[in-house]
Amino acid sequence: MALHHILAINPGSTSTKVAIYVNTKVVFLKSIPHDCDELLKFKKVSDQFQYRKDIILEELKNAHIELDKIEAVVGRGGLIKPIKSGIYGINAAMKKDLKTGVLGEHASNLGGLIADDIAKALPSAKAYIADPVVVDELEDVARISGHPKFQRISIFHALNQKATARSYARLLNKKYEDMNLIIAHLGGGITVGAHKEGRVIDVNQGLDGEGPFSPERSGTLPVGALARLCFEEGISYPEVKNMITGQGGFVAYFKTNNAYEIELMADEGDDKANLIQDAMSYQVAKEIGAMATVLQGDVDGIILTGGVANNPMVVEYIKKMVSFIAPVIIYPGEDEMHALAMNGLRVLKGELQAKVYNEKNMVKSSLPPPGE
Repeated sequence: MALHHILAINPGSTSTKVAIYVNTKVVFLKSIPHDCDELLKFKKVSDQFQYRKDIILEELKNAHIELDKIEAVVGRGGLIKPIKSGIYGINAAMKKDLKTGVLGEHASNLGGLIADDIAKALPSAKAYIADPVVVDELEDVARISGHPKFQRISIFHALNQKATARSYARLLNKKYEDMNLIIAHLGGGITVGAHKEGRVIDVNQGLDGEGPFSPERSGTLPVGALARLCFEEGISYPEVKNMITGQGGFVAYFKTNNAYEIELMADEGDDKANLIQDAMSYQVAKEIGAMATVLQGDVDGIILTGGVANNPMVVEYIKKMVSFIAPVIIYPGEDEMHALAMNGLRVLKGELQAKVYNEKNMVKSSLPPPGE
C-alpha cells in the first residue's frame, strides 16, 4: 500500500495547529500557542502570515519531519466567497480573496495562504483547503431575514460538522447523504446545522454571533435594544462588533472565554455560573428544536460536538430538552486536523476530485441583492 504524507495546518485566533499524517495515522501533532501581545503587533490578520509560517516550519524542523515526502498540504479554509462543500485546490483567485478578506478577517484565512506557500517550496506537494466556514447549502427560504436590506448567510463550523456527520453515518453503516441530522458545534462560537441528505440547508451564522450565545459571542441580541445602544450611547461599529463577536457570552458575564472555568464554578455551586451556563444550554436546545422543524421532524440523530461537549452539565441539560426529537450522540472536542488530512488523503488516493475555486463552484442566491 502506498504511503501518502499529508501536512495539515489550522490557524486559530490564539494558536496554530499543525499535523503530519501518513495515510490515516498521525505521526506529528502540535498546537502552537501565540502570545496575545505578540499578535497585537500586527495591524491585520493577514500581516501574521510570515510570523505563523516561520513558527510552523521551525516546529517541523525541530521534530525532524522530512518535508520532501509531503504530497498534500491542506489548510483550514477561511472567509472566501460562498462555495459548495468539498476540497479545493488553492489558486490565484482564492489567495486574492484570502488576502483581502473578502468576507472579513479571521485567522483561518491564513490556512490556505500558508499551505500554498509551503507546498510551492516542496518537490511534489499540492495545496488545498477543505470545507471552509463559508460552505453554503442554504435553501432560499432560509436566506430571508425579514427585511430586504438584510439576508441570512451561511458561515459555520462546516469542516467539523461535515466530518462528524460522516463519522456517525459510517458507524451506522449508512451514507451521510442518506441521513437527516442536526449537529451542534459547541466551541468558542456555536453553530447548529440542519443536515438534510448531505446538505446543510439551514444554520445560524456563528461568526457574527447569530443564534445561541457562546463563550465569546453574544448570540442573537434583542434588536431594538441593540439599536438604541448604538444610537443613544454613540458606540462605534468596531466597538459593537467586538461586543458581539469577541467580548460577548461568557466573556461579557465573567471576563473569561474559558468554558472549563465556568464549568468548575457551576460545579462548585456558583449560582451565577449555573444560571448563565444553563441559559447557553437552553438556547442551544431551542436552536436544535428550530432545526427539527426545518427537517419536518424527520431526524435520524442529534450530534453534540466541539470542546464544550466535554461538559457533562451542558450535555445533560440539552439532552433533557431535545431527546424526544431523536437520539442524542456526543462527539466531544473537534478533530479538524484529522478531517483536513483525510480530505487530502482521499484526493491523493483518487477517491475525490479537488474542485476549482471559480464562478462555477461559487454559490449565488437566486434572491435579489439586499436592498432591492
